[in-house]
Amino acid sequence: MKRQNAGVWVGGIVVLFALIIFIQSLSLKYYTKFGPGPGLFPIWLSGILLLIGIAYIWHSLRKEVITWADILPKGREMGNVLSVILAVAIFMIIVNVTGFIIASTVLLFILLRREYKWYTGLGISSGVSIVLFLVFKSFFTIPLPVNMFGW
Repeated sequence: MKRQNAGVWVGGIVVLFALIIFIQSLSLKYYTKFGPGPGLFPIWLSGILLLIGIAYIWHSLRKEVITWADILPKGREMGNVLSVILAVAIFMIIVNVTGFIIASTVLLFILLRREYKWYTGLGISSGVSIVLFLVFKSFFTIPLPVNMFGW
């Protein structure tokens, strides 16, 4: 039963994260001649997070057992979650090669294909991607990845 207790696993991840931050923050100065140093807040915040994580694990073991089956989505909802993860992973892999417009079109098409017909999803995806590219490049002057054609 303890292997299926999602609260223990999440608490363990929080404790591990807090320990990593705590250990890394020990390399920063806690106090300087001008006042608190850059290590003051990370040490205290990660220490508090560590205590909260340990308390959550204790609470999960003693009081409320939450299993993975209770929190993971099922059926169509799980498909939606997996399509978001897949779309973001593909976007990160292809954006530097294909440029922002094509990569974001693919990302949006994967997300929209479950709700719209393929040609409607493709139209919405490409239109939104082009508008976003123009807005960020022209109005905000934020450089976005481009392909060999400059778009």
